[in-house]
Amino acid sequence: MNFTGFYTLFKKEILRFWKVGFQTLSAPILTALLYQLIFSHVMDGRPNILPGVSYTAFLIPGLAMMSMLQNAFANASSSLIQSRITGNLIFILLPPISTPAFFCAYVGAAIVRGLVVGLGVIAVTAWFGLPMPHHVGWILLFAFLGCAIMGMFGLLAGIVAEKFDQLAAFQNFLIMPLTFLSGVFYSINTLPPFWRALSHANPVFYMIDGFRYGFFGQSDVAPWLALTVVSGFTAILAIIVYALLKSGWKLRN
Repeated sequence: MNFTGFYTLFKKEILRFWKVGFQTLSAPILTALLYQLIFSHVMDGRPNILPGVSYTAFLIPGLAMMSMLQNAFANASSSLIQSRITGNLIFILLPPISTPAFFCAYVGAAIVRGLVVGLGVIAVTAWFGLPMPHHVGWILLFAFLGCAIMGMFGLLAGIVAEKFDQLAAFQNFLIMPLTFLSGVFYSINTLPPFWRALSHANPVFYMIDGFRYGFFGQSDVAPWLALTVVSGFTAILAIIVYALLKSGWKLRN
């Protein structure tokens, strides 16, 4: 891999969202805080979803992971579609930046943005009663894999979409439903059998459930099963996106 090309492109992608941090970092953190305030007030006094875990604490990991996934997707997808529409993608394709460097720079920057947002969400909501994490390793692993998946999916959307409204369709009709219907605000064990079975087909559910396990040591499915599903999905998506980048489809037209 061309490490100079990777570092340059990676730095460019980091600076791209960092220079507008109020929009890319502060806004999603504030949104998550508002969700926390509203749902903790509405659900106050209801039975605990997990034994010994209040609903306000239960909500924090789900909101953090949801924010990470949405922002990792937004970072890669918006950057690539902007470069394609404005025409400055040519200045990225002309230098000798290899496909692995291109792939790792975009996905790496998406991971960084997702993790920064997730850390910010946890920092501003921890005072609602979040206990000390049970398994920090599981938290970091699922956070990294979740952001990587959404970063790669953002690249895929940025390649496929021709204009901003098509990219918005990915966000509104795929990413948002998958994240909201994945156990962010509830345990899937509280759902009727049909919807519970349908939730098991949602890969985002395993990301959130595994991430939550790291905080409370409790989850709806075994963490190793969640890790297997998430890792398999990561590998499949990486192969697809890397192959598209290498072929230059819709990028070198």
